[in-house]
Amino acid sequence: MRSLFQKFSIPSGQTGIAVPLSLAAGPGALCGILASMGLTALCAPAALPALVAPIGASSVLVFAIPASPLAKPRAVIMGNILSAATGVLVSLLIANPMLAAGLAVGLAIMVMSTTRTMHPPGGAAALTAVMLHPSSAGLDMALLFPLIPVGLNSLVLVCIGMMFHRLSGHSYPHHAVTVPHQTEKAAGLHREDILAALHKTGETFDIETEDLERLLILAEAHSKQRRPA
Repeated sequence: MRSLFQKFSIPSGQTGIAVPLSLAAGPGALCGILASMGLTALCAPAALPALVAPIGASSVLVFAIPASPLAKPRAVIMGNILSAATGVLVSLLIANPMLAAGLAVGLAIMVMSTTRTMHPPGGAAALTAVMLHPSSAGLDMALLFPLIPVGLNSLVLVCIGMMFHRLSGHSYPHHAVTVPHQTEKAAGLHREDILAALHKTGETFDIETEDLERLLILAEAHSKQRRPA
């Protein structure tokens, strides 16, 4: 099965390194969306949709960029649920749709940041809750919306993602690979150096610190191998 996924890789003309082709994530996303919609349809009341649009964006992260911190199962599930709940709450309190839309997304970002569940589609989940206004079908439907369909959609998508990446040979949830001590020593680059550099930038990057450390150490070690003795 893994050999099938390897066919979706192309060599880079500049480096000779195999670069995964994003098309390989297509079959996984197809299965994820179909399963999310199908299973949720069995549980969702007629007044609520079986699938929400933010799950499409979540599938891009889960299947195409599984190493991203934004694609972690916790971020996908809780980020979408908390954001949808925020959107529902705002829609219940704010009558003006324009103000409610902006406030829902802004508050959702703050909630995800505070709970360490940052997931970009969560902003869309909050906006969807305002635009669909599930409370129009009753308060019980409004309170259910963050769990069904949003939460169940997210949970099923993550489960399909785990199975897909197991077949494709990737780790999901992603776990950073530890650099051998010998390689780290040869590179002469230490974790403290990387943390200091990140602190100086004052920016937030979409990569785990451990992955960045491994990437830089391997690059430095490779550079030293090219240098004449």
